[in-house]
Amino acid sequence: MQINEFIKIALMKKVVFMALKMSFIVGSILALINHGDAIFEGTITRENVCQIVLTFLVPYAVSTYSSVKAMQRHDRKNVSR
Repeated sequence: MQINEFIKIALMKKVVFMALKMSFIVGSILALINHGDAIFEGTITRENVCQIVLTFLVPYAVSTYSSVKAMQRHDRKNVSR
């Protein structure tokens, strides 16, 4: 099953760690760009918090997806040799 394989790889420690690292770096930069004024002025709303959470979730998802697909391609190339 492809979905089960995807989830198994996505939950691997090295994939999760890399995705968290990328999410922290990219999410922090984007949160500051998009909400820096509200953060520094202390005027963050509940809506801002939801947007900031999404700002961190998107890079996590992209990094995880990219890592899983790269690992799957690498495995397929090694099998076909």
